[in-house]
Amino acid sequence: MKYLIHCDGTLPNLALMTLARYFRDRGEAVRLIRSAKTLWDEPGECYGSSIFSYSEPKRKALESSWGAIRWGGTGVDLRSNLSEIDPSEDWDSLRPDYSIYPEYRFSLGFTQRGCRMNCAFCVVPRKEGKPKATGKTIAEIWRGEPWPKKVVLLDNDHFGVPEWRERIEEIREGKFKVSFCQGINIRQITEEAATALASVEYRDNEFRERILYTAWDNLGDERVFKRGVEILRIAGIPSTHLRVYMLIGYRAGENMEEILYRFGELVSLGCQPYPMVYDRQRKDLKAFQRWAVTGLYRAVPWKKYLDPRLTA
Repeated sequence: MKYLIHCDGTLPNLALMTLARYFRDRGEAVRLIRSAKTLWDEPGECYGSSIFSYSEPKRKALESSWGAIRWGGTGVDLRSNLSEIDPSEDWDSLRPDYSIYPEYRFSLGFTQRGCRMNCAFCVVPRKEGKPKATGKTIAEIWRGEPWPKKVVLLDNDHFGVPEWRERIEEIREGKFKVSFCQGINIRQITEEAATALASVEYRDNEFRERILYTAWDNLGDERVFKRGVEILRIAGIPSTHLRVYMLIGYRAGENMEEILYRFGELVSLGCQPYPMVYDRQRKDLKAFQRWAVTGLYRAVPWKKYLDPRLTA
């Protein structure tokens, strides 16, 4: 038995699905694991994937239950990749085995890797370098019939490679719905790219809403961010479709007034702000995230939420 340990992340883990295909092609039994070992689990080798470095306590808890786990993933080592399992295998050619996530109905994959930006808090440039196309078409990422034509793209910088035009055409002509789940780079959005985005059926990760993910992480990017919002608006994408991740607690000296200003500007633009807490020890930032994400900011001022004893 081969046990595949899903440590973190909400989406199905592409590396684990590829490993499942690899092992099953060799006649091995495979099982996905997310929790502690039970008395009924038989002996077997354990392979784990972890996306986030802050998941170390969970990794240790899983190790205490399962014993030795061969870990991979960005949360463990930026250099980690599947060739460590078998250097002779052409891992990119293996089709993911979705059966380990039986409830998941969509398709996911990469059309490109890397990023044009070099944000200090992001590991993508160090792990993957500058943008490069994977060579995968949308049809190759799609699971095929009878699965819905709904594709979650894991691209970190979809418009960072010239091949994006071909991929957008495939999405449009194939009548695919698509989630750009890692977000679009609004700081470098062009009129051409904005028009292309407006021509496709973009959705959130669950394909319920018209959502484009993007980010405004640094206050100093205010002008270029707002320019991107305007370019998208002119192309036909309203600001109400933008779910904007805003990193908080990263820059030394950042104060709550600056955070509230960025948040207030996003609200006034009509965007959907989603604070992401970098310093996970900051209880005030976690409270701010809850206040924002739950929509309580529409009814309760921040200071009153922080201290209910206040009258205003």
